[in-house]
Amino acid sequence: MSALKWQGWLVALVSVAGLLVFAPLGLYVWAGGAPTARPAGAAREDVRITDCRIDPASRRVAASVEAVNRYPAPGAYVVTVEFRDQPGPEPDRAGSAASAASSGRGPQVLVRIPGVRAGATEHGDALGPVWPPATVPWCGIAAADFAPAP
Repeated sequence: MSALKWQGWLVALVSVAGLLVFAPLGLYVWAGGAPTARPAGAAREDVRITDCRIDPASRRVAASVEAVNRYPAPGAYVVTVEFRDQPGPEPDRAGSAASAASSGRGPQVLVRIPGVRAGATEHGDALGPVWPPATVPWCGIAAADFAPAP
């Protein structure tokens, strides 16, 4: 055989070997680039009320909210805090306004907790309405959303 024919076979063999080595590596990098999508309602499990109190000076009810980011990327939480005089039924997971109005919901306040790194814990405060005397407030999470950082 001529030397030119051997060079052709050698180039073909090196090309196939390169594809066998680098194609799986390329697929691995491509598939592992973005974090998985977060299931709906998972943000609600990441937040909780740590304190519910009445501010003595203003008589407004205040709640402390804690968010623990269990998502593998940083992001921001938007938490809806509800204030009542007694605990009520769990809020509707769909969060529809009609079901909230019909179930006798209390006043609600939005709390934004930005810049929560993966695995980190951040805190926010919610300031509610003026609370009537001689009643003990109840603070709860009505809804929570998580938006990954761009």
